[in-house]
Amino acid sequence: MRRRLCALLAAFSALPLALALAPAAHAADPTTMTSGFYVDPNSSAKRWVAANPGDGRAPAIESAIADTPMAHWFGSWSGTIGTATGAYVGAAAYQHKLPLLVAYNIYKRDYCGGQSSGGASSPSAYANWIAQFAGGIADRPAVVLLEPDSLADYDCMNQAQIDQRESMITGALTQFNRQAPNTWVYLDAGNPHWVSAAAMAQRLNAAGLRQAHGFSLNISNYFTTADNIAYGNAVNSELSARYGYTKPFVVDTSRNGNGSDGQWCNPPGRRIGTPTQRGGGAEMLLWIKTPGESDGDCGVGAGSSAGQFLPEAAYKMIYGY
Repeated sequence: MRRRLCALLAAFSALPLALALAPAAHAADPTTMTSGFYVDPNSSAKRWVAANPGDGRAPAIESAIADTPMAHWFGSWSGTIGTATGAYVGAAAYQHKLPLLVAYNIYKRDYCGGQSSGGASSPSAYANWIAQFAGGIADRPAVVLLEPDSLADYDCMNQAQIDQRESMITGALTQFNRQAPNTWVYLDAGNPHWVSAAAMAQRLNAAGLRQAHGFSLNISNYFTTADNIAYGNAVNSELSARYGYTKPFVVDTSRNGNGSDGQWCNPPGRRIGTPTQRGGGAEMLLWIKTPGESDGDCGVGAGSSAGQFLPEAAYKMIYGY
């Protein structure tokens, strides 16, 4: 027995260091533990439809948008975060459905863009918040999109700030791996026209992508699914060449039915895209941003705040005008 143990230890020590230290992959696939995606009963679209049953736009908004599975965004507005995420995934588990959650509270959120600025008050406050976020999910199946724009929004940041942000993302992944073993976590990789594939691969790897299930693309943006798939494959090519691994990716298709006109903030003439599903050229096509929710005080949403539901914008997005 002792001889066998020594042989096993010797074999382990001969493994490449990267392999020996690689985090264990999640054994569970949350999509096979559930029977489809969860429809948020309290989405902004659902709430608007419920409050405006006599509005002529309500039937179309309900059937085309509110009844589609979409991600629920969590931030400082969510109250006690572990209670909030726990209640949400618990409601989904009761229906045997897979919930989509967005964690959106990183310290100095949208630091360079500004329209959605805010977030936790310090790196340590964020570490505490995200630990509670993961703890609320626990061992129930879930998909988490982790901090949209956080790895693309570097233009005005110095290296110390970049290192700090990457450390916060890595710490978040550690919490999900420890506390939420049946959750697929995706690091956000921006969109095809923001950061080069080579630069994004470096940022993802530095932030701990090895510990995540994959990466996400096009959150709250409008670029076509084909454009995003090409970019995702390019990022994976860079990851493979530089670091020796690749990851699955998902695409936000909620508002990309007409593609992009080059504007990112409430542009006119956009259209809803392919509803949430597995496959479609990526691991999943997901509605992460709710169609009709404002990007900020800009474009067709002038006078609104980021996240505010605009029924006329939602209605026009159904028909693409």
